[in-house]
Amino acid sequence: MKGHMNTDIGDIMIDNEVLAQYAGASAVECFGVVGMASVNMKDGIVKLLKRDNLSHGVNVTIEDNKITIDLHIIVSYGVSISAVADNLISNVKYNVEEFSGIEVKKINIFVEGVRVID
Repeated sequence: MKGHMNTDIGDIMIDNEVLAQYAGASAVECFGVVGMASVNMKDGIVKLLKRDNLSHGVNVTIEDNKITIDLHIIVSYGVSISAVADNLISNVKYNVEEFSGIEVKKINIFVEGVRVID
């Protein structure tokens, strides 16, 4: 399902992949987030995604024209995961809602790994 908005001059449809890319880009800008993660379900290997594959660490679903976002992240060693999560949720929610004009109902965060950053 796609995000949908009605305007006076027509309808606007936003693909989930567009929302996932935007959410991923917003997430990696947050303090304490090293990057988005891809998890291979077959062997359980977690991979840090490059900048051009950010949406692979994001899952977007839309129900009743409200967005739910799952973010799979890798955090920096030594940061407070709850502080990073609070910041991540508020930034991604604000950015995606401003970008799309559609309400973000829920953001789920999955911390898939920790990296030491020099």
